[in-house]
Amino acid sequence: MPAPLLPARLWYAADGTPRSETYGDVYHSAGAGLAQAQHVFLRGNGLPQRWRGRRTFTILETGFGFGLNFLATWRAWREDSAHCERLHFVSVEKHPFSASDLSLLLNRYEELKGEELVARWPMLLPGMHRLEFDHGSVVLTLFLGDIVDGLPQLQLAADAIYLDGFAPAKNPAMWDARLLRHLGRLAAPGATAATWSVAAPAREALEGAGFAVEKSAGFGAKREMLRADLIERRKSPPREQPARSALVIGAGVAGAAVAERLAARRWQVTVIERQAGPAAEASGNPAGAFHPVVSPDDSLFARFTRACFLFLLGHWAGLAGLQWRRCGVLQCARDKRELEAQRRALATLGYPEEYASFDAARGGVWFPRSGWAKPPSLVHALLTRFPIERRFGTQVESVSFEGNLWSAKDARQRVIACAPVAILANAADALRLAPQPEIRLRCVRGQITLVPAIEGLEHVLLRGGMALPGIDGSSVVGASYDIDDADPAVRADSHAGNLQRLERMLPGASRRLDPEKLEGRVGFRAVVRDRLPLVGPMQDTRGPGLYGAFAYGSRGMLWASLAGEIVASMLEGEPLPVERKLAAAVDPGRFALRSARKATTSAPA
Repeated sequence: MPAPLLPARLWYAADGTPRSETYGDVYHSAGAGLAQAQHVFLRGNGLPQRWRGRRTFTILETGFGFGLNFLATWRAWREDSAHCERLHFVSVEKHPFSASDLSLLLNRYEELKGEELVARWPMLLPGMHRLEFDHGSVVLTLFLGDIVDGLPQLQLAADAIYLDGFAPAKNPAMWDARLLRHLGRLAAPGATAATWSVAAPAREALEGAGFAVEKSAGFGAKREMLRADLIERRKSPPREQPARSALVIGAGVAGAAVAERLAARRWQVTVIERQAGPAAEASGNPAGAFHPVVSPDDSLFARFTRACFLFLLGHWAGLAGLQWRRCGVLQCARDKRELEAQRRALATLGYPEEYASFDAARGGVWFPRSGWAKPPSLVHALLTRFPIERRFGTQVESVSFEGNLWSAKDARQRVIACAPVAILANAADALRLAPQPEIRLRCVRGQITLVPAIEGLEHVLLRGGMALPGIDGSSVVGASYDIDDADPAVRADSHAGNLQRLERMLPGASRRLDPEKLEGRVGFRAVVRDRLPLVGPMQDTRGPGLYGAFAYGSRGMLWASLAGEIVASMLEGEPLPVERKLAAAVDPGRFALRSARKATTSAPA
């Protein structure tokens, strides 16, 4: 379980140089931080020359500090007319600064656009955070936490490495040779590395990771620095990248999110939907809640949900036409046992109050930045943000792999569209097109109920059900959870169940409401037994390039954007936006892997 983050404390040495109180070391040389970053890390890695003409270029940094190296690199990228199309900067930081302290530090560097970094600075929560700048052309991925935990969890191919931890004598754990062997795994062919340190631990770490190390002229008072080149070793041939076009089957929030993330990378995307328009099935509900969850053990489910929520806040802010409101969500405990679990979780995990806090007076967890959104507006915003071909009213009866292309076919086996990549984002219908015996997918009927706007309710309320504040004159209440119930009709008994949920949350709120006279809507959700979604490559013997993005249950809005980013990052060979363990936790092949492991362990010797 990740330890709570301890933010860095702003402290200056006598000469005005920012220092770390924890490690007793400076963040950069006195009076020359920007020049040091340019000399040691950019020129030490042959930048900007090496990224010219590249579609993507990835930099890995150990020790983000207050972002000086990132901002210097970003400025060099902006000023280079021949820069790469997309720049990824991945960094690890154990003690991040608060946004207010970060702002104070960066006020000294007006030319670096530090205010944009401060504006997007994430809540200080452990794990991965992905921030986009320059319309997505510059991507900063931060792992907030100990490098001992973070470096093994990164998945990327770094073209350049900035080794910028505090001095080996001050922070030896960060320069541990066994830990930094991961740099070899994370290095792309032709990778370089640079550091201001020439201490033995730095040299040994780079050599142990497979780099040839040499000294070069240092900066300022330091006469020497180290630069290194990855020693070319025999590797399997690189995976051939498919042509950048894809089919996405399904135009709900899952499909729209994948399509938008691929189109943002200039892929040609065709979305195929069986209904006459987008968001016509479960994604057509008038409104729904979005919020993270907390658990005392910070389970994989809680971690993935947290990562999705944090990504969502930044991503949704850039969507035109999205109708949403961060009014706050109160998750009330259903009994004393759950209340104690909530209290224990928040006391143990040390979340900042802007993320979650324990509300003893109201008996639950308060999520101040959560709220409600209208799923149809989300789907529309995603599908119209970039050029995306849309084919509605088209039923896909089968998919086949022929001539290195996936073809979607209709009932008469006519090709609807084809591409090297196909993504199944059509919920419970996905396994009809690509059967996976180890995946036990269940369909859950969910019916919501519309009641007159609940007076006095200004935030989302959860307690074994959901009640939204008034939206367009009505409050959404629900939803039913009817496993393997295929009835599409709105039923009075489901309305009655939803009113019972409302009564438990707000006694008296359901008075004088007649289930026979209420309106509502039915949607069908797909779930698997571990409650996590299926996101990533599908195990299919027909050929490569088939991906899944489904089984989102009742958390489609919350999970879809980050899930789409995961799929797009995998297809582009970019750094993953989540830890490796979280990517494995949602991998569609996880059930087959578990079955194989179980068979191996149970086989007779």
